[in-house]
Amino acid sequence: MTSPGVLVLAATPIGRVGDAPPRLAEELAGADVVAAEDTRRLRRLVSDLGVELAGRVVSYFEGNESARTPQLLEALEAGDRVVLVTDAGMPSVSDPGYRLVAAAVAADIRVTAVPGPSAVLTALAVSGLPVDRFCFEGFLPRKAGERGRRLADLAAEPRTMVFFESPHRTATALAAMAEAFGDDRPGAVCRELTKTYEEVRRGPLSELVAWAADGVRGEVTIVVQGAPEASTSHLTDNASLREAVDALVGEGQSRKDAIAAVARTTGLPKREVYQVVHSGEDTDD
Repeated sequence: MTSPGVLVLAATPIGRVGDAPPRLAEELAGADVVAAEDTRRLRRLVSDLGVELAGRVVSYFEGNESARTPQLLEALEAGDRVVLVTDAGMPSVSDPGYRLVAAAVAADIRVTAVPGPSAVLTALAVSGLPVDRFCFEGFLPRKAGERGRRLADLAAEPRTMVFFESPHRTATALAAMAEAFGDDRPGAVCRELTKTYEEVRRGPLSELVAWAADGVRGEVTIVVQGAPEASTSHLTDNASLREAVDALVGEGQSRKDAIAAVARTTGLPKREVYQVVHSGEDTDD
């Protein structure tokens, strides 16, 4: 019986090819299959690294991820070593890869990684904002309404937040963040990280909105400081929670929406606000 293969998630440079981890060249050269988000970029990368690919190369991107995953899983089950690379950074982190990882894990196939460059961690490290607790939110929705609701849900998030954004939507995203989080919330826009024209702009969101108004170029990562944890302490006792929900219901909101709104305002889990409102019991003790 053939032993199952190994899925290798290989990080690629986010800017300078010299940042490639040494193991990347080794894994690419020894792979039975290389699955690449963009095969043309892969060819340039292996040329820069001085690597000759012995295995077959297949494309693996958002448009064919669902269809290609079973094929790659079949190769893994047949004993192949499959190396997955994306255009930049770590596969599956806001890039193709999650479906294949999940399928491999479900099939009891070993999954490992070549650690390396990450725009998320690099931006966080140079932002100058708190790094002890953070969350990665990826790309915001393109539609204004959905984007506003997502940011409203994050308004009370106490952890530093990291976002990806396209350059032509950066100004709009920053304006929406300023509206949801407040003009004075500290942030940083990290542009072209590790590349020749790397730039990090730091300041309150209002200043970043003004800076981005003339247009932004290159790959963009936005870091925003979390909400002050003490800002909603007046709404943390059960009586005040019920009163806040009742006030919103009195203004015409459904009870479900009112509970969600109070949860966002206080930073409490929705289930906790729900239990307080529906139990009618004081659980402070």
